[in-house]
Amino acid sequence: MFSWDDDPDLNITPLVDVMLVLMAILMITAPTINYEEQITLPQGTHSKVKDKNPTIMIRMDKDQNIYLDKDIYTLKDFADNFMLKSKKYNFKSDVFIRADENLAYRDVMFLLKSVKEVGFAKVSLITE
Repeated sequence: MFSWDDDPDLNITPLVDVMLVLMAILMITAPTINYEEQITLPQGTHSKVKDKNPTIMIRMDKDQNIYLDKDIYTLKDFADNFMLKSKKYNFKSDVFIRADENLAYRDVMFLLKSVKEVGFAKVSLITE
């Protein structure tokens, strides 16, 4: 018989299962939703892009000949000649050094040291 004093048991397990599945679906799909508002941006002023400092490329072949622009120097003469020629360059320019892999380590480091002593701060060795 049915009486009003009986406490019915609520089975909420199916409700929790359905809610967990819906939450998982929402968590997976929410990052992929793209909201796109159509807006009209105001017209800005045309500004000139600042010119980037030119780069300086220095190459040294296996015979220790150093190529800078169209000039060719020997390893012994390079430091003095580069100091004189560097006055026409901006010292904030990037300097890239390409050296043959068969050269001695000390020769490449001498070239790198010569460039840094003149005052260039951004000196890099290029590899392949």
